Amino acid sequence: MQVRGVNVYTPRRRRGGINAKIFIFKCQSDVYIPADGGRICTRKYSYASVDSNICVPSPTVGNICGKYLLWKDIIKIMDIIKVEKLTKIYKTYERGDTFKDVFVSLFHRKHIIKKAVDDVSFSIPEGKIVGLIGPNGAGKSTIIKMMTGVLYPTSGEIDVMGYIPWKQRTKYVFNIGAVFGQKSQLIWDIPPLDAFNMNKAIYDIPHDKYTYTLDKLVSSLEIQDEIKKPTRVLSLGERMKCEFVMAMLHSPKIVFLDEPTIGLDIIAKETIREFIKKQNAHGTTFILTTHDIGDIEQLAKDVIMINDGAIVFNGSLDEIKKHMGDKKIVNITMKSKLPDININGVDVINKISKYENRLEVDCNIIEINSFIEKISTLGEIADISIKELPIENIIKNMYNK
Repeated sequence: MQVRGVNVYTPRRRRGGINAKIFIFKCQSDVYIPADGGRICTRKYSYASVDSNICVPSPTVGNICGKYLLWKDIIKIMDIIKVEKLTKIYKTYERGDTFKDVFVSLFHRKHIIKKAVDDVSFSIPEGKIVGLIGPNGAGKSTIIKMMTGVLYPTSGEIDVMGYIPWKQRTKYVFNIGAVFGQKSQLIWDIPPLDAFNMNKAIYDIPHDKYTYTLDKLVSSLEIQDEIKKPTRVLSLGERMKCEFVMAMLHSPKIVFLDEPTIGLDIIAKETIREFIKKQNAHGTTFILTTHDIGDIEQLAKDVIMINDGAIVFNGSLDEIKKHMGDKKIVNITMKSKLPDININGVDVINKISKYENRLEVDCNIIEINSFIEKISTLGEIADISIKELPIENIIKNMYNK
């Protein structure tokens, strides 16, 4: 049975097991759905034969864990990526800088063990845009390389659409795309259009499908003329747009993005972001690593934060904000000289001038209305602005913990 481009085998028990406590479904990987609400369905399932070996329940409204769901909703909860206890250890050698140290290292070298990724586990549902963020050297790119099959892990498991990336690489790469901001897939001396034709042959894309997909992607990114020029004469923004076309030509189900907007101007960034949103709306899953918080805020609703090779946070952006509490940034300007502010729950971030301060107000300690009343007692307010705590400040604080 084909549902949203994946093979679904349901269930692996016979009819007699339909009301058991644990139901096992297959969607490129095993998913276990407990029926805490009792019966999986309030009425009997009728079976529809899909092929000679598979029978599945027809789309009837069922009851799983006390919530009513359509059968298609059961499929939506399947994870397209599943990572368990992933570890990558690099073994390097230390060599001194003196002649004696170099000579000694010829006979005995000192080993250095670096854990780039340390026991990482997470899962990503189909159709999501997930941000993988962290400081330099945190292990983000190493995880991406293992998920694309470029690196072998030291230990742990990765299941992407039923494939083990480094073991089934040939079949696997036909279902994924990748855009690396600092590593180009284009060929420097020939036009991108020639590189696209090369990918058509590599991925064995039918001509009609190739023509349709190319026209759609090129029109969306507005690069009809640029794809005919040699890559070397294109600007960085134009090259990045062509990189996205290169990665999306074979209609991958998952696209890995590593710093896709690095070095781009505001207009080019906005074009790339809108393109990613549009492709995601058509069902493509994106895994995004970036240091540009604007990319995260505009694209990814969920983030996985990595630091020192381990996950320090896995959840939504809203949960990150809640993690730091309800805080506001207040810029206040007084008509007279502003005295020292000593209010519980209020910290002075920056004394801009004698009349203007930037403050951080913890609304869990003092409400904004109460804060304004107290600050008004210090003098007449000329101007005041209240903003949410910038997401980059929140993430920086979490890195430092």
